[in-house]
Amino acid sequence: MFKYAIIGSGKQGTASAYDLIKFGNAEKVLLIDNDLKAAEKSAKKLNKLTNSKVCVPLKINVKNKEELLQNLTDIDSIISGVPYYFNLELTKIAIQVGANFFDFGGNTDVVKSQLSLNNLAKENNISVVPDCGMDPGMNISFIQYLFENYDELITVKSYGAGLMQFPKAPWNYELSFHINGLTNEYYGDALFIRKGKVVEVPTLTDYEILEFPKPLGKLEAVVTSGGLSTLPYELEEKVETLENKTLRYLGHWGKFKAFKELGLFEETSINVNGKDVVPREVYHHLLTPKITSGDNRDLGIIKILANGIKDGKEVKTTIELIDYFDEVTGFTAMQRLTGWHASTMAILAAENKITKGAVSVSKAISGKVIIDELIKRGIKIIISEN
Repeated sequence: MFKYAIIGSGKQGTASAYDLIKFGNAEKVLLIDNDLKAAEKSAKKLNKLTNSKVCVPLKINVKNKEELLQNLTDIDSIISGVPYYFNLELTKIAIQVGANFFDFGGNTDVVKSQLSLNNLAKENNISVVPDCGMDPGMNISFIQYLFENYDELITVKSYGAGLMQFPKAPWNYELSFHINGLTNEYYGDALFIRKGKVVEVPTLTDYEILEFPKPLGKLEAVVTSGGLSTLPYELEEKVETLENKTLRYLGHWGKFKAFKELGLFEETSINVNGKDVVPREVYHHLLTPKITSGDNRDLGIIKILANGIKDGKEVKTTIELIDYFDEVTGFTAMQRLTGWHASTMAILAAENKITKGAVSVSKAISGKVIIDELIKRGIKIIISEN
């Protein structure tokens, strides 16, 4: 049996803990948080759902290195569910105690720093895989599956979304994570591969409409940042095209592109009637209550479109996943798809099945293994070829 630790008892961390108990042959799952009441609440829910006493709440401040070292010494795998800026230090702690480490990422520069610790992780016989989750994370495992099944991949286009099942006008969107993370996805540039080379592409550009099964119907997609993590660097010169876009209900992108062009995403203060204000702070203050209704009934989508050469013939492949809020456990689709990708990796690492060292999602393990594990958890994935 294995011992696990989750640092951060928020939504995604709680979903990961549930999966570790259900599928990870867990002797103990430490649920660590600076807010003991939050950790206790989550642990109580998890033990009730799993009819066990495996989940144990523990109060530790993520900045308290010594206390973390003391409590993580016998842990097989750690999952970080705290903000990305803690992940590099937590990676170093995991290496020091000899525990496998996984996180939900959020910043490609931090991920690069983590991957630079590859030799140290190898020396300590552990696996470190940053940027797990939905996208980036699960979508990259699906792309890796395609590489395993093609002689040559030419074009890969990835699409993802977390949406309300029952959209409410005028926003037709429900915030499922911190609003600053949402704005960061809509701001700046994305890294893609075009004509075989890594390029920067402005966010909220390259608009298109995709058709999905009813009741979804048509959804609109544009370029957003961060959804491919370090994959463009890994696949440069190996594919002609690699892209990632975010899906929303019709009309969403027009509104938010207008907000961006107004300057509301900017973080540099401006003077308004003699007072300094930060546009992004005002924007967040006004928008957050409008897109936070408390309706958890969501759905998550990952769709991959690819073409290339297989067995000497040109082939097109579609991978499509649509997951819904779980009425039984109360976990949202975003929790399941984000949390369970990390927990699946953590379990496989405890079982000694993940590549040793600090590696990207695509290099950690076969994409087919991840797909098989997700199907085992009741996630429906449709793969079609023509």
